[in-house]
Amino acid sequence: MSIIPHTDQEPREVYQSLGRQLESWAQELGFQQVGITDTELGDHEARLQTWLDKGFHGEMAYMGHHGRMRSRPSELVPGVTRVITLRMDYLPAGTEPLAQLESPADAYVARYALGRDYHKVIRRRLVKLWKRINDYLLDHGIDHHSARVFTDSAPILEKALAEKSGLGWIGKNTLLLNQSAGSFFFLAEIFTDLPLSLSEPQSTNHCGSCNRCIEVCPTAAIIAPYQLDARRCISYLTIEHRGSIPVEFRAPMGNRIFGCDDCQLFCPWNKFAQVSSVTDFNPRNELDASTLIELFLWNETEFLSRTQGSAIRRTGYLGWRRNIAVALGNCDFDEKVYQVLATNLAAAPPLVQEHITWAMAALDERRPNLST
Repeated sequence: MSIIPHTDQEPREVYQSLGRQLESWAQELGFQQVGITDTELGDHEARLQTWLDKGFHGEMAYMGHHGRMRSRPSELVPGVTRVITLRMDYLPAGTEPLAQLESPADAYVARYALGRDYHKVIRRRLVKLWKRINDYLLDHGIDHHSARVFTDSAPILEKALAEKSGLGWIGKNTLLLNQSAGSFFFLAEIFTDLPLSLSEPQSTNHCGSCNRCIEVCPTAAIIAPYQLDARRCISYLTIEHRGSIPVEFRAPMGNRIFGCDDCQLFCPWNKFAQVSSVTDFNPRNELDASTLIELFLWNETEFLSRTQGSAIRRTGYLGWRRNIAVALGNCDFDEKVYQVLATNLAAAPPLVQEHITWAMAALDERRPNLST
């Protein structure tokens, strides 16, 4: 969609008033913060290319598509001059992530995926926000602006835009961090040609000498401050990766079956993380309180039914079973677990069979020696 440029005759005060009201309108729709930036991303383009050249994106070929469009918003949306960036807290109330991680028989799902798919939730609210903006402009006789909305749904350097618009800084774990909210939030954008005043960019990095995220990463995926090798990341391995999980990463996965939160859970700034007020992010189908065996025994029909409208659909049923098989192999030895794996081995697809076989062997190594 091309954006029609505004004319010089439009009243500046209308846009200034609009800019002042944006945050209150966004908050009414569940967003916690709004920023405004231009489209110049400077050296972020070179950083992205270096990351791609090193192959750190793994099988995520889409990361290399679209040329430099990711770092040049005006090539994605012709005529765009401003990006309205927003963040929305997603941490659900009442969950016990650390307790789950410490209970090998329980399934761990990344906090962002416990509820309804955030793409659907946020996009709907972004559309409402733009309608509010557009209606305001129409009320003031301005009728030729347009926009496109995004939330992790297009080739955009979201974190770079958010940092430049003042929503936080990109931390050593490569996530956006905020002094008053940590990092358990989603990002979203509205690309537009509205001549809005720019927000003050985030100019200070508050990670300091802390390396906690690097130290706790189970697979050492944060290979250096601000450098993530996605091929080692549990989120990548359990969601984006489609083949066999490398043996060296299976034990470190523990009971994490969809995503990983460790670099957030142990980040000191997340003592300020806010519980989300959006009920759509509340856990569904008891995904915050299920055992690995319960989830492993879902058939494909149950998987599709229980993950309808969930980000978990991205891994697919095959990936779901593969991931849980690995997690079961990381449990303390339990004859019931072993028998569940053995019973499901023959009928499983080859990819899942491979991981079940590994899991059974791993459990066998921990089988108590009753002769001693």
